[in-house]
Amino acid sequence: MSEIMIFGHKNPDTDSVTSAIVMSKFKNKIGFNTKPFILDEMSKESKYVLDYFGVEEPEILDNVKIQMKDLNYDRVKAFTHDNSIYDAYLHMGKNRVRTLPVVDDIGKLSGILTMKDIAMSLINSDQRRIETTFDNILEGMKGRVINKCADDLSGDVMVTAFHLDTIEEMQLFTENSIVIVGDRFDIIKFAIEKKVKLIIVTGKAELDEKITRAAKDNRVNMILTKFDTYEATKTIFLTNFVKNIMVKENILSFSEEDYLDDCRDIIKDSDHSKFPLVGKNGKYLGIVSRSHIISPAKKRVILVDHNEYAQSAEGIFEADILEVVDHHKIGDISTTLPIAFRNQPVGSTNTILYNMFREAGIEMEKEEAGLMLSGIVSDTLLLKSPTTTENDIEAVENLVKVTGIDLNDFAMEMFKKGTDISGKSVEEVFFSDYKEFVLEGMKTGISQVFTLNIDAISENVEEYLSFINNLNKNRNHYLTLCIITDIIKQGSYILYNANNKSIDSIFEKEMYQGIFIDGWVSRKKQIIPVISEGIKKIINK
Repeated sequence: MSEIMIFGHKNPDTDSVTSAIVMSKFKNKIGFNTKPFILDEMSKESKYVLDYFGVEEPEILDNVKIQMKDLNYDRVKAFTHDNSIYDAYLHMGKNRVRTLPVVDDIGKLSGILTMKDIAMSLINSDQRRIETTFDNILEGMKGRVINKCADDLSGDVMVTAFHLDTIEEMQLFTENSIVIVGDRFDIIKFAIEKKVKLIIVTGKAELDEKITRAAKDNRVNMILTKFDTYEATKTIFLTNFVKNIMVKENILSFSEEDYLDDCRDIIKDSDHSKFPLVGKNGKYLGIVSRSHIISPAKKRVILVDHNEYAQSAEGIFEADILEVVDHHKIGDISTTLPIAFRNQPVGSTNTILYNMFREAGIEMEKEEAGLMLSGIVSDTLLLKSPTTTENDIEAVENLVKVTGIDLNDFAMEMFKKGTDISGKSVEEVFFSDYKEFVLEGMKTGISQVFTLNIDAISENVEEYLSFINNLNKNRNHYLTLCIITDIIKQGSYILYNANNKSIDSIFEKEMYQGIFIDGWVSRKKQIIPVISEGIKKIINK
């Protein structure tokens, strides 16, 4: 089965990053094949956590759209340049395929061969000229080696219908001649004397020792076949290299990284029915046909720390969602089949994962415990957030025992790293933990910035307000907020788009830019419910 992708929300915070990693470790321990990802660059806080516990950063996942590599394409065997047309023909007939890819020595696609190409070559090609190998001819003729002194053979085919005198007079034999002859020993001896490239002796001719010795002495290749002269003549052209008749130019192929949506119409509108698929390095992978795009295999994903389309990976509509583990409100994610959906009112997704480890009786390694602990501490502000539950407190107490760390020292250093905005632009700070919601039908964007030093933001407040106003306009939001949470003071400063005339009604207080609301630290449990209820009251007036 294909690998299952596990990831959290866009603009990942520490809970999102660590829960993706921990969930992947948990699923792998119970027999699944999963890999964690993140959807954007990590914060300094998350980087600190992973460095502290020696965990590798997950790859950034651009999207989960269906790609050509996700299709259940045909793994049609590729032929190389030096395979014979005869081999290709037999393979096509035996395996009921009508299109064969041809690759070079390192496996890169270089041509296509079809039954039509073979048929047309028999009509249009110069069948006198041969470029192949001794072994290809030997196999095609089902022959026996009399003398072999060269691997590669190229030359002009001569079927001996003339008397020897005529052959001598017309000077028909040269060193490039490939002679097909029956039991006409005078012609065989003459061909050896002329040091032709190859002699194919047909029928049931018995060659005496003098002839075979002469062939070896003159370095003349010789094959004995039971085919009669007609059958040998008919077969010789088919021993040619496939590269001599394959289609080399204007091949319509697709890369494994191409998106199905971009390729679907091209496939439907094409006169062809089979299309080679190549890897990023140009190497051949298989053949795609129209039937493969009807019911394509989807990327299999597990979502953690979110369950809304707007916060998930691009192309999530095309993915097969297998499971959701989250501690936020139920969003708009829907599936066609029942899935495992675990949603609990706790302060962190990692608290749920802690419960899952305990319920499954799986011992937590120090690394896993450290990641879970970090996610819980980050999301609950060291258990001071109103979202904190008894379950979170219990989890932290037990995880501290597993890790053996000093919780307060670790948390303060983690928050210090996470709130450091030095060298960051206003845009980078704003989007470091930004989420979009549809509240009572209204598009709303909310950024939350945690800080130990409010002056670092207040010095640039006009830039933040300008950015908020522009973003609100460009994304056609009803409301855009920047919540600046002071970890020490346990409250938040509020910045909002200036053109919202209902801001006082939404918050049910006289608002002004930079207002400090004591005790407001949770976007999920405190801020969003207030905004949602405020919008609802305005709509219902």
